[in-house]
Amino acid sequence: MFIIIISLAVLFLGIIMFMLISRSSRSNHKLPPGSMGLPIIGESLQFLFGNPENFVFKRMEKYSPDIFKTKILGEKTVVICGPSGHKFLFSNEKKLFTAFRPHSMQKLFRLYRANAPPPTAAEAKILKSPGFLKPEALVRYLGKMDTMTQQHMVNFWEGKDSLKVYPLAKTLTLSLACRFFLGTDDPERMARLVSNFDDVTVGMHSLTVNIPGTIFYRAKKAALAIQKELIDVVKEKKEAIAASSGPMQDILSHMIVATDPSGKFMPEAEIAGKMMGLLTAGYSTVATAMTFFMRYVGQRPDIYHKILAEQREVGNGKKGDVLQWEDIQKMKYSWNVVNEVMRLTPPLLGTFREAITDFTYAGYTIPKGWKVYWTVSTTNKNPKYFKEPEEFDPSRYEDENAIPPFTFVPFGGGPRMCPGKEYARFAILTFIHNVTTRFQWDLEFPDELIFGDMMPAPQKGLPIRLSTVDVTSF
Repeated sequence: MFIIIISLAVLFLGIIMFMLISRSSRSNHKLPPGSMGLPIIGESLQFLFGNPENFVFKRMEKYSPDIFKTKILGEKTVVICGPSGHKFLFSNEKKLFTAFRPHSMQKLFRLYRANAPPPTAAEAKILKSPGFLKPEALVRYLGKMDTMTQQHMVNFWEGKDSLKVYPLAKTLTLSLACRFFLGTDDPERMARLVSNFDDVTVGMHSLTVNIPGTIFYRAKKAALAIQKELIDVVKEKKEAIAASSGPMQDILSHMIVATDPSGKFMPEAEIAGKMMGLLTAGYSTVATAMTFFMRYVGQRPDIYHKILAEQREVGNGKKGDVLQWEDIQKMKYSWNVVNEVMRLTPPLLGTFREAITDFTYAGYTIPKGWKVYWTVSTTNKNPKYFKEPEEFDPSRYEDENAIPPFTFVPFGGGPRMCPGKEYARFAILTFIHNVTTRFQWDLEFPDELIFGDMMPAPQKGLPIRLSTVDVTSF
């Protein structure tokens, strides 16, 4: 008994010594300035409901324009700001940082397994394959994208005196994403679930309080409904693959036939969860960019007429009924307008990383395991980099050298630059070509409020008044 007591005492003292040494080691870290907020929830409420952009700006002004600490969404977090911060993050991906998804997002997109591992090398290869998201591969999809957009205009826009842009933009982009990622011949099948995707999008950055009436509860319920529908799509696709020996043209088909090192196929529910994540990413941000294009251009007839002139020239030079690669390359002014839209209203305000080792930045040491929040907003509206930053001015992008490096990065950068950048560019420019050559519009509520946390949205859905293009003025 005496030996046991002595052993327990030694063990207890050892644990105490280890904790003291660890605490001493951690105390040597010079953490950035900032506040960790309330116990448990930290500053999550201010971040989510006080607008993440304003949250960051206020703390940059109070603590440091380069870096500050906080606690949001249950995680000790540092926010790295400015072009130097962008460069540091992009150049140290996979060296100091790895991707991190908030717990709410993990629980929504990994419903099939409580603690699902990150994508395997085989899965990552599928998503980055030149067969899907590279410009040279997207070319073969461009004609179908244009055809679907034309049909969307006929079904939902033509003959209307007024309409709400945002819900229609979401219907279009979800249909395009379903056709591209799932290869389904009935994209409207999934478009009928737009409201479910909306709930999931809002719930991706939320407190994981799963009780009726909360944002996360609605998001989880919506995710289950989407997953159920996607599992049916997976089963149908499996049958189609078994009955056909033709080439596979979509990501879903490649997910179905992918195996792990042991030769096992992914479970249907797992595939459905991954596809739900891709569809959400492929539709919401694109729809937001389209919507705010309509908002800003609807307030600037001068810019609209420049876009229309460019798009009419593209249309007159087309070699067929649908857009081709060379047509997209001619839309330089239109893309400058889109860039200015994304500068003033980024479709996604930020993303998270996790420190895989201790690192030092701006004279401060951030411990391994802490999260890093990256946001485009710390440079987009800074007069140091953009003259008269609140002014909508597409001419800023005519001279690429006029914009300092790492000040305008709407798609991120480095190894984790958004792989869907070219897909988004094709979808948005195809929409612009079809909408501007058919319609003129003005806003019913020019001062309509913008709400949303990580993803902005017009409060009323952006109602507009439509009229057909006056071709006699050209």
